[in-house]
Amino acid sequence: MDQKLPNAQTVLILGIISVVGTCCCTGLIGIICGLIGLSKYKGDKMLYDQNPSEYSDVGNLNTGRILCIIGLILGSLQVLYFVYVLATVGWDGYMEQMRDISKMGRG
Repeated sequence: MDQKLPNAQTVLILGIISVVGTCCCTGLIGIICGLIGLSKYKGDKMLYDQNPSEYSDVGNLNTGRILCIIGLILGSLQVLYFVYVLATVGWDGYMEQMRDISKMGRG
């Protein structure tokens, strides 16, 4: 009888949130969701390795893992870039860049 791994869907959803959250919001979302997803992946992977014939949705688990890794990498790069910008131009310089970007968007 095939059954579903307890956290395969959760890992997949966290992976998607990790990538989309990094692209749309902040790198911290990617890092946090990526780490949580990888932690849940580890538990389910151990469960699957004990009896692989019993579980049917290992594909979702592996896809979620890949998305979590991508989100973690993108989130880390975004946070590192933010730290680099703050270290080189400071907070005031960063805010000025954001104002300039905002003005370009308006017209």
